[in-house]
Amino acid sequence: MTAPICVIPVRMNSSRFPGKPLVPMLGLAMVQHIYERCRLAKKLGPVVIATCDGSIKDAAEGFGATVVMTDEAQPSAMHRTQQAIQNFQPDLAPDAPVLMVQGDEILFGPDMGDAVADKFAKGGSEIVNVISPLANEADLTDPNRVKVVAAPTGKALYFSRAPIPACFRDDPAPAYQQTGIICFTRSFIDQFSKMPPTPLEQAEQIDILRGLENGFEVSVVIADRPTLGVDTPADRDRAEEMLKADPWTRHYMDIGE
Repeated sequence: MTAPICVIPVRMNSSRFPGKPLVPMLGLAMVQHIYERCRLAKKLGPVVIATCDGSIKDAAEGFGATVVMTDEAQPSAMHRTQQAIQNFQPDLAPDAPVLMVQGDEILFGPDMGDAVADKFAKGGSEIVNVISPLANEADLTDPNRVKVVAAPTGKALYFSRAPIPACFRDDPAPAYQQTGIICFTRSFIDQFSKMPPTPLEQAEQIDILRGLENGFEVSVVIADRPTLGVDTPADRDRAEEMLKADPWTRHYMDIGE
């Protein structure tokens, strides 16, 4: 199987945290951390940053990244990724894999990228999504954390901003959150960009539900540690502490003791 092209979609005009791709964390812009981490994965192909912003383009090219410009009006990271692939490699085969790592997934680990590539290569699903254990009970009720329940077969059953699974016993089932680390075929992302929004997707404001509602299966890879997408300014300090403690950070920068 061809190694997945890795696309990092980012924009400055985030409604919950404007300017976050260039917010410094441990001295590097958030988007640079994610780029460096993606480059450490052994089973990924080229890594590109997809953006509509000149300020991100300038910063990213300054640290050596390949940048693909996209339209400002793209409604989601999935749409931005689709346009980036069309612009970067228009002849990519329909069954070729594309790994999207959203630009706020500051704790993306290269091992996660490799695990997704392995899972995807085994077949059985056009979509593979990394999910991770919730770090604490507060995250279960936080609507900024998208929760996911999956079958024992490794197929996702549902994604929600509500606390799922509900628990009416003393021994609760494990709770997981979705990450913005998703691998899919070129064919799927092209179809997704043309599908109209679906009822559950609109109710929950979760893009991947469009795939489920149109009959696509989503396989999951469970990370062995919590992750944290930086959705709001309040997430920044917490994410920076987790980043400092993450061994992968030391593979691309010196943070001292």
